[in-house]
Amino acid sequence: MIGDGLLLMVLGMGVVLTFLCLLFGLTTLMGRVIPAGPAPAPKASSSRPSSSDDATLVAVISAAIAAHRARG
Repeated sequence: MIGDGLLLMVLGMGVVLTFLCLLFGLTTLMGRVIPAGPAPAPKASSSRPSSSDDATLVAVISAAIAAHRARG
């Protein structure tokens, strides 16, 4: 009875181990065979926002702080 349980456990673990090894091998093989997609194009953006964007950002943040303080 216990021997049957141990046999079933060993067989189950062997099947799972075999499947995982097969899955790992196939994934590695697909990674080598299938080429990667094209590299994404770099975004064309300025390194620093303009001063009007800064002024708008300051106004939005100030309004949010004032609304938060008025609420509480």
